Amino acid sequence: MPYLGSEETLKELKRALSNSNVQADRLRYRNVVLRVIRLMTQGLDMSSLFMEMVKASASVDIVQKKLVYLYMCTYAGLKPDLALLAINTLRKDCADPNPMVRGLALRNMCNLRMPGITEYIQQPVLAGLRDKASYVRRVAVLGCTKMQNLQPEAEIDGTVVNELYGMLRDPDPVVMVNCLRALEEMLKAEGGVVINKPIAHHLLNRLKELDSWAQSETLAFLLRYRPRDEAELFDILNLLDGHLQSSHSAVAAATLRLFLHLADAHPAVQADALSRARGPLLAACASRSRELCFAGLCHVQCILRSVPGQYAAHYKRFFCSYSEPGYIRLRKMDILVELVNDENVALVLEELRAYCTDVLPELAQAAIFAIGRIGRMYSERCLGILTDLLGLRQEHITSAVVQTFRDLVWLCPQCAASVCQAIIGCEENIQDSEGKQALIWLLGAHGDKIASAPYVLEDYIDSLKTELSSLVKLELLTATVRLFLSRPAEIQDMLGRLLHYCIEEESDMCVRDRALLYYRLLHCGVDETRRIMGGPISDPSLGVITGHPDEPVNNWVAHFNTLELLFTRGIGTALPSKGGSDSMALSIAGCPLVVGETGEDPLHTSTEDGPDFSLSLDPPLSPESFEQHWLRLDVSHTGTMVFPGSDCAPETLQAALQLVQIQALAFSRSDSLPWKAYLYSKSSGTLILAELLHSAPPHLQVTVKQVPRDECALQGFITVLETALQALRKEAT
Repeated sequence: MPYLGSEETLKELKRALSNSNVQADRLRYRNVVLRVIRLMTQGLDMSSLFMEMVKASASVDIVQKKLVYLYMCTYAGLKPDLALLAINTLRKDCADPNPMVRGLALRNMCNLRMPGITEYIQQPVLAGLRDKASYVRRVAVLGCTKMQNLQPEAEIDGTVVNELYGMLRDPDPVVMVNCLRALEEMLKAEGGVVINKPIAHHLLNRLKELDSWAQSETLAFLLRYRPRDEAELFDILNLLDGHLQSSHSAVAAATLRLFLHLADAHPAVQADALSRARGPLLAACASRSRELCFAGLCHVQCILRSVPGQYAAHYKRFFCSYSEPGYIRLRKMDILVELVNDENVALVLEELRAYCTDVLPELAQAAIFAIGRIGRMYSERCLGILTDLLGLRQEHITSAVVQTFRDLVWLCPQCAASVCQAIIGCEENIQDSEGKQALIWLLGAHGDKIASAPYVLEDYIDSLKTELSSLVKLELLTATVRLFLSRPAEIQDMLGRLLHYCIEEESDMCVRDRALLYYRLLHCGVDETRRIMGGPISDPSLGVITGHPDEPVNNWVAHFNTLELLFTRGIGTALPSKGGSDSMALSIAGCPLVVGETGEDPLHTSTEDGPDFSLSLDPPLSPESFEQHWLRLDVSHTGTMVFPGSDCAPETLQAALQLVQIQALAFSRSDSLPWKAYLYSKSSGTLILAELLHSAPPHLQVTVKQVPRDECALQGFITVLETALQALRKEAT
């Protein structure tokens, strides 16, 4: 028996396809064709049977025609000369009395990707636009787009465009939607399909005839139309009102976005629309589909930015289930924090407390951080829960609790006494750098209330040679100097040893520079050091400003019902992770003390003589636009930097650059030489493009272009880029 894919198998199939007895038996003929398709889909080369398969298309069996057309579309590019012989068969089928055969032939004729095919399919496509059968018209409309894609450099046929605009009033709703899709694709260079008043009202009146996905797509097109007056606006809103509570979540979200977009000058109408769409969004959040559930939670989070109390009565809907994946549970915890009020705070805290012992450390820490955020409003309730968690003596829980204590003490100074009492003895259960930084900060800022503070700091100083984190060393320097100002007799000796080691033996330049700063500052006198290190102290009687100001709906409505909401973290959420993006952000900032004490943004700098400088990635830049700008612009700057290292993965580089608002559009593999990367960012209306070229280790050549020219933006971009690469080098070492 011949083995699968052998020459004997091909000869056997060729003989069977050419056998008149097989051709006379419709079922046997179809089975042979089906066997060819089966072998083709398994990856075997069946192109030598092209002529026999073309002859098999001359059949009244529609199933057999579909199989043969699939074969022809697959191998037309390999056999362009023979494929031209099949054109006559396809054109003949385009005139078949059966509309299914006509549509099938037209669809597959447009799918033949081969040179010179356009002149053969143009006439059948135009004829299909006027066909009596709606199925043929549906195929013909999409065929216009395929015909345009086959020759993208050719001019758009105005006759076809006018024909498609006219077919928007086709009695078949699918034809109408296909016309919108085809016009959008064909006219994308001109901004897409134009929606004027007659088209907009026609689409609105026919929304009920469309299926769910066609409705959501049509509603997206209607965003391009602006009503002329108030009367027309409210007529449109009345037509849309029923779709706000659609059972299909995509339709409800698309309708809500259009509703909010049209009523941008009427906040009361927007608030009513958000209230009416509450049901479908809650249903999406409870969906069995994890993807739909996550999307629903992201949209609810977006709405809470403007209407914090919108879902307060439904807070139990956001309780987590053990079977849910981590990313859904993280979003639900973010939402629960936003929904806390005097009536539900006890139940929410009890629920979050149960999550603090989750088997996944990331989720347990996220729950602890969520309790800490609630503690800014209800500090007494949360302090008891957090103190009890310290009794578990688990490393990740203790670390998260201490970090939460640090934030609470900074924001709520009245909690300092309770926190200082709770953290005594917890240093034994902290091993990660984030937890160490938080504990050391507490010992430095409030060591006068903790009897054992000098001895804990001394343990850290004695083990400084084995400490790997530069951030811990920086925090230890600051805390020791602070504690020296309040308890000099106990700290003086260990402070001298710490400064000597950091100045004489430390290899990290940031740590060495910080130690030199404090050494010279102490030479200025204790009073001067106390004045500079003390800084402003919060007044406990003033309380703390909690929550966030309500954001206008119009600020985020343009991103509603888009993928952008799925890639943004919650409101005010911080979830540190070992060696993750947060630690990288601190490394890029260069000094955690500056970020923690002054509240300055490490991505936002200012020049002495010029305005503030900041980078942004909004709106995003496509690779095509980048290439056009890069080829057209002149070089604004060239220089060299130090390459992060061959062990730096492209994903790590991209994540680090995104933290400083620089997007990497393309980069080489980490082990290739020469290595290239293309970056972009924006600053105050200036588009900045950059190319990184690494050919001779360890130097990295940087080429920067910008439009329009702005020296301040250029220098700021170079500084931020160099800082990010320097942080990567430190992480690698």
